[in-house]
Amino acid sequence: MTSGLTTAPGATASASAGADLTGRVALVTGGGSGIGRACAVALAGAGALVHVVDVDARAAAAVAELVEGRAHAVDLADAKAIGTLPTDVDVLVNNAGLQHVSAIEEFPPERFELMQRVMVGAPFLLLRRILPHMYGRGWGRVVNISSAHGLRASAFKSGYVTAKHALEGLSKVTALEGAEHGVTSNCVNPGYVRTPLVERQIEAQALAHGIPAERVVSEVLLRGSAIKRLIEPEEVAAVAVWLCGPHTGHVTGSSLPMDGGWTAA
Repeated sequence: MTSGLTTAPGATASASAGADLTGRVALVTGGGSGIGRACAVALAGAGALVHVVDVDARAAAAVAELVEGRAHAVDLADAKAIGTLPTDVDVLVNNAGLQHVSAIEEFPPERFELMQRVMVGAPFLLLRRILPHMYGRGWGRVVNISSAHGLRASAFKSGYVTAKHALEGLSKVTALEGAEHGVTSNCVNPGYVRTPLVERQIEAQALAHGIPAERVVSEVLLRGSAIKRLIEPEEVAAVAVWLCGPHTGHVTGSSLPMDGGWTAA
């Protein structure tokens, strides 16, 4: 028995095809380490020319050399520096971020403001520069590396949670405005990923609680997660590249949790 539905020509043959980004240009912020580095490697592996942006010039250069891309040592808190970055970009990965853990009444206002500039202001300025190119080509992919903290809050992380919630809103507006131009915008929402930022949190928590680092992971960071292991950066990068693939044209304005079941509880 047949369903009576028709299949688009070539759909069966390409159903399992991955992203082919040959001829595309990607820009990854915070590309010198962690998730950004993994995204740069994965996008280059899919065929893209990758611009690696990082405040650490040496790290940016090392990753750019690895992926045969272009390095840009840029402080994303500096709007003028953002203006030096390329605009002919087809895939924008907004990944750069920083963390500070403190009660609200003790949170340094200048640190809070810096976090908003890097994690919200910079993505906005980059979109403002790059979207006209995407619109002109009739295709573009914006991948915002958000967090489970973009969907729910944790105490003592007011700067980070505020920034990630704002990034979620910016992503949705981008999705609505970009839809008629073939541009999608989505957030990827990982839980705790094995990155330098998280490793530093583990060290701090181990000292604060007087317990080994492995207990910090299972009993503190992943207490609410069904899967008791850190996410690897390559797993996040794989989702980012999937969003650039041939069957995700209707995936837009979405937030994709990959948090081991934390936000499901």
